[in-house]
Amino acid sequence: MDKQELLNIRADFPILSEKIYNKDLIYFDNGATTQKPRAVVEKIEEGYYHLNANIHRGVHYLSQKATEAHEAARITVAEFLKAGKHEEIIFTRGTTEAINLVATSFGEAFCKAGDEVVVSVMEHHSNIVPWQMLCERKGMTLRVIPANEKGELDIEAYKTLLNERTKIVSIAHVSNVLGTINPVAEVIRIAHQKNIPVLVDGAQSVPHIPVNVVELDADFYVFSGHKIYGPTGIGALYGKEKWLNAMPPYQGGGEMIATVTFEKTTYNELPFKFEAGTPEYIGSTALAEALRYVQAIGMDKIAAHEHDLLVYGTERLMEIEGMRIIGTADQKSSVISFLVGNIHPYDIGMLLDKLGIAVRTGHHCAQPLIDSLGIPGTVRASFAFYNTKEEIDVFVTALKRVVTMLE
Repeated sequence: MDKQELLNIRADFPILSEKIYNKDLIYFDNGATTQKPRAVVEKIEEGYYHLNANIHRGVHYLSQKATEAHEAARITVAEFLKAGKHEEIIFTRGTTEAINLVATSFGEAFCKAGDEVVVSVMEHHSNIVPWQMLCERKGMTLRVIPANEKGELDIEAYKTLLNERTKIVSIAHVSNVLGTINPVAEVIRIAHQKNIPVLVDGAQSVPHIPVNVVELDADFYVFSGHKIYGPTGIGALYGKEKWLNAMPPYQGGGEMIATVTFEKTTYNELPFKFEAGTPEYIGSTALAEALRYVQAIGMDKIAAHEHDLLVYGTERLMEIEGMRIIGTADQKSSVISFLVGNIHPYDIGMLLDKLGIAVRTGHHCAQPLIDSLGIPGTVRASFAFYNTKEEIDVFVTALKRVVTMLE
């Protein structure tokens, strides 16, 4: 990505010109949420000002147009993930709701006492707690894939966890703490040898690397709009048609029904069976706009630029005495979690904020992983395609100053 292209991209994100405590904002908290380009915000405005009407059930013009836009957005999501059918895309409030949907509906259809669910040690709480809740309801057991000292999955240990009681594997494509890009294609292949389905949490992968759910052969794949430059409160679940058809609805209400009497209700076809109530039809069109935005840049180009930032940032941070980078997998996304000496990460984050630099501190909703590492948490710098090496230079200079103050 050349300098002029990067400048043009940054101009699309007005918030990047904000001043924080009279300092230029440096936003390195993209793993938590990304900033929004003008095109996405304008799409939201357009929806509310010119296209706002409840969808699917109206015969009037605005309802028809809003319905068309919402369903076109579904097709855009399907094409972005390279899904086979747009009916396999379920709109949700985000990754968390999508995982809860599968844990509840798949669990209801296919799980019983004594069965097992396999996750990894590096999962976000949203890919742990729903499965724990399922296990508590059904009398099941949660099994955990360990990782090595570099933050890479122990594939041999994973193989030993799978047995006739394993009903599903649920795993992050990319760790939000370590940045590890997990070998999900291999994880899926191994599970499928035993006819075990796999859910992939794509919250941290979809914004950074190309994803093809058919090539991966994922049974379920989930992501959140707000992590890929779209609005909050919208995301998607991809599920293979055979599984979605066999699973009961997640919620009841309008839209997900075919017929209702007081004696019996019959359910709608896919994808509406899992979309009870008025959907976030403004958010879906804005999410589609965000996907078009990154596609126009090119996912390969985004991945290459962010990899350059990862390599450069890692090299610069290692100049600091006492620097300890948490997560050194050979395959990493643009996330650097670190500690410096015995300084608490919260203190570093607070002082960096006063210098206009936004980073994340704490356990990053991955307490089991942090506990397994025996650390209090980390400072996390997570990069996006609009970030620059110059910002990293300012960040490292500021961090050196902060470390001097806190030692």
